[in-house]
Amino acid sequence: MGMATGFLEYAREENPYRDARARLKDFDSLHTARDAEARHCQAGRCMNCGVPFCQSDFGCPLHNLIPEWNDLLCRGMEQAALERLLMTAPFPEFTGRVCPALCEKACSLADSGVTNRNNELYLAETGFGKGWIWPRIPDMRTGKRIAVIGSGPAGLAAADLLNRMGHLVTVYERADAPGGLLMYGIPNMKLPKEIVRRRIRLMEAEGVSFLLNITAAPDLLPDYDAVLLCCGSRKPRSLRVDHMDAEGVHFAVDYLTAATRSVLSGEAPAISARGKHVIVVGGGDTGNDCVGTALRQGCESVVQLEMMPKAPESRSAGNPWPEWPRTLRTDYGQAEAIAVQGSDPRVYETTVQSVRTDAKNRITAIETVRLQKNADGRLVPAAGTEQTLPCGLLLIAAGFVGCEAETLSRFSLSADERGRLLPADGSHCLGGKLFSAGDMRTGQSLVVRALADGRAAAKEIHAWLGMTAE
Repeated sequence: MGMATGFLEYAREENPYRDARARLKDFDSLHTARDAEARHCQAGRCMNCGVPFCQSDFGCPLHNLIPEWNDLLCRGMEQAALERLLMTAPFPEFTGRVCPALCEKACSLADSGVTNRNNELYLAETGFGKGWIWPRIPDMRTGKRIAVIGSGPAGLAAADLLNRMGHLVTVYERADAPGGLLMYGIPNMKLPKEIVRRRIRLMEAEGVSFLLNITAAPDLLPDYDAVLLCCGSRKPRSLRVDHMDAEGVHFAVDYLTAATRSVLSGEAPAISARGKHVIVVGGGDTGNDCVGTALRQGCESVVQLEMMPKAPESRSAGNPWPEWPRTLRTDYGQAEAIAVQGSDPRVYETTVQSVRTDAKNRITAIETVRLQKNADGRLVPAAGTEQTLPCGLLLIAAGFVGCEAETLSRFSLSADERGRLLPADGSHCLGGKLFSAGDMRTGQSLVVRALADGRAAAKEIHAWLGMTAE
C-alpha cells in the first residue's frame, strides 16, 4: 500500500458541497473538487486489505480493482492508476458522480471508508484534461454487426465493450440525444450533460454509430448478427387514486426530463414548479432529485411523502457490515429544502389518499393519510389521520414496475411477474439473436449495476457469436 498508516494520519474528506443557498441559484455541479495533494492523501487511507470487500459483490458490481488504483494514486502515479481503473470501469466520469459508492460502505474502515468515488472522479477528469483518455479504435474488425436498442447506462456499456472487441455496433435511441437516463433522467447538477456528450463523442470517434429519434422494431433483426435490448424499466408506478389525469400531476421522469431540456435549451420548462406548492411522492433518489429541481425552479414549498418509516440513525442487527447501510440519509435536495424552509421536507409513513381539483381539472390540493401495519404486516390507512395539503404540482416518484408494454408488444416478448426480461437460466439471451440487459432484464437498479450488466451481456454476445471472450 502507498501509506501503511494513512487511515490513521488522514481523516476522511469528501469533495465538499457548494453552499446550499448558493447552488440553488443554478443547475451547476453540486460539489467543488479538491486538489491533487488532497486526493493522494485520501487514496493513502486505503489499507490494501487482504480481503478487499470494496471490490466484492457487496462493494462494486464492476469489481473495480480499488486497492490497486488507490495505491498508485497515493504514490502520485496518476496515469497508471487511471489505466488500472479503466480495466473494469467503462465510464468513471459517470460513476464518480452518480454512484452511491457501495464500495465505500463495504470498506474495512466501515462508515469512515475511503473516498473511492471522489478518487475515481479525480482520475477520470485528470485523464480527460491531460489527454490520457483518447479514442481506442480496435486494430481489427470481426465483421459482425450488432444493434443495441437504448443508449442508457447498460446500452452504452455494452456498445463500448462490443466495439472494443472489434464488432460493428449501432446504437438506436428514440430520444433526440444519446444517454438515456444519464441524459434526461438525472439532473444536470448531479451529472452535467456536457460530460455525457463528451463520452458520446469519444465513442463515435472509436467507431460506435448512434441513430436518434428512432423507435427500433423487429425488422432490424435480419440486418444484424445480434440485437441487444437495453430499453430500461420505464413503466412508472402510479397512485391508486382518482384524478391522476389532472393538470399538474406528473410522473417524476417526465418532470426531470422537461427540466433538463429547459436547462439545455435555455427555454422555459414544459413542466414548472415556479410559485407552486409541490408534493413529491417517493423517498428515493428520484424523489430527492425532484425536490432539488423544484427548489431551483422557485417553488413556493415542497413536501416529500414516504410510505416507509423513518430509517434508523445506525445499522440494525439485521443489516451488518459490509452490506449497504439502511440508515437515515439526508441527500442534497433535502438539505437544500432544510436550508430554505427550515425543516426536513420528508413526511414518513404517509401517502396520498385523494387528489382535489378545480372545475378545469387542475390540481389544487391533496389529502394525505398516515399508514400503519395491520395484523398481517401490511400497510393500511390509519383512521382519523387525514390531512389536506395545498398542491399545484404533484410529482410521482414511486419507482418503476418494468419495461414498457409497447416495447414488449413490438418484439412479441413476455415479461415475468416483476416486469423483467430475465431468462429462466439467468442468461441475457431471449432466443435466437435477441438479448436483453440492464434494468430491462434485472428491474430498476443502480447505474453501476446497469453498466456491469451491459458489459456482461456484451461478453455473452461475443461468445455466442463464436468469438473468444475477453
